[in-house]
Amino acid sequence: MQTTVAIVGGGLAGLYAGRLLHAARIDFRLMEARERLGGRVLSVDSSGAPAEDGFDLGPSWFWPEAQPQVAALVRDLGVATFPQYSEGDVVFHRMSRETPWRYRATHQEPQSMRIAGGTGALIQALAKDLPGSSVLLNAQVKRMTLRSNHVELATAGPDGWEDAIFADHVIAAVPPRLLARISFSPAMDPSVEELWMETPTWMAPHAKFLAIYDRPFWRDAGLAGSAQSLVGPLAEIHDATTASGRAALFGFPGIPADARASLGSAALTKACLEQLAHLFGPEARDPRATLFKDWAADPLTATAADRSAGGHPSPSAKPWVTGEWRKLLSLAGSETSAIEPGYLAGAVSAAERAVSEVMQRLHAQS
Repeated sequence: MQTTVAIVGGGLAGLYAGRLLHAARIDFRLMEARERLGGRVLSVDSSGAPAEDGFDLGPSWFWPEAQPQVAALVRDLGVATFPQYSEGDVVFHRMSRETPWRYRATHQEPQSMRIAGGTGALIQALAKDLPGSSVLLNAQVKRMTLRSNHVELATAGPDGWEDAIFADHVIAAVPPRLLARISFSPAMDPSVEELWMETPTWMAPHAKFLAIYDRPFWRDAGLAGSAQSLVGPLAEIHDATTASGRAALFGFPGIPADARASLGSAALTKACLEQLAHLFGPEARDPRATLFKDWAADPLTATAADRSAGGHPSPSAKPWVTGEWRKLLSLAGSETSAIEPGYLAGAVSAAERAVSEVMQRLHAQS
C-alpha cells in the first residue's frame, strides 16, 4: 500500500493530523494498534464498552481560556460542552483517625469544561470526517525502514498477519516511549533514543476508578462531589455526572502501579467504595456499576518505565529526530508539544506542528 503520509497512532493527535491533511487534500493512511480509535481518550458505558454517551476513563477536562487550541477544535467540530460540577462543599480527609471535614471551595478559575457525551465525542467527530479507507485499526507498526526516498512501515495485527505501507513521510502520533519500541533501520541516533525514553508518558503510571449511581445524592447534602484524601485509596475525587444526567463519582488511586497490581482490582474496588461511603455517605457504598482502568497495565499506553510516577513531561529544546530520519519523520505525540505537553492541548499543538513540517517538505519537493 502506497501513501503520501503515514500516521502512526489514532489518538487525538493522529486524528487531528489526519483532519488537517485531509483538508489540504493530501493522501494519508492512519494506523492504530488498538481495535478502537482514541488512544488515552476513552469514554465508556457502565459495562466498560466504548459509548457515544460515556464516562471518561481518560482525560475529562479542558480549559478554554488557557487552552485556545482545544477550544477552537471543539467549536470547529460543533461538539457541545458543559462545566465541571463544582457547586457545594469539598471534603478533605487528612488522617485516618480524624473525621473528614468539609469546606466551601472558592470559585474555580479558569473553569474546567467537559465534553457532552464524554471526551470520546471529540474522537468520534474527528473520525467521522475522515475517509474510512484511510484509517486502519489493529495495525501495530513494528518496523520502519528508510529507503531512498520513502519509508517502509511493517505492521502486524493481533492474529499475526503482517502488512507493509510505503509512505513519502511519516507522522508518529504516539508517546516517545512507545515510539522507542519500534525498530528503525537505519537505527535512530542514541541521543534521540535517550530523549524518547526519558520523556514520561503523561498519566501512564495512573489509574481511574469510577462509581455509577442512580442519582447524584451528594448534591442533596450540599457537596460538590470533590474530595482530597491523604488516607486513600483514592487521593483525588470528583463529580463525574454526565451532561445527560447519569450520576457518577470518579477518583485517582494514590497507590503506585505495582501495589495496585498486587492488591487486585476487586480488593481495590471494595476499598474505594468504602472510602466513598466514608466521605459522602452510606449510599455511595452501593453503586449501579463500577469501572476501573489502570493505564499502567495497558501495553499500548505504558512501558515498564512508566510504572513509577515520572512527573509531567516538559517542553524539550533538543530535536526529537535527527540525521537521515529528520527529512521524513515528524513527531506529533502530545508529550512532544512545545506547549502543554501531555494534555489534549499538547496533542492538538503537536499535530499542527507535525503537519506543518510535512507540508513544508512537500512544498519544497514540488
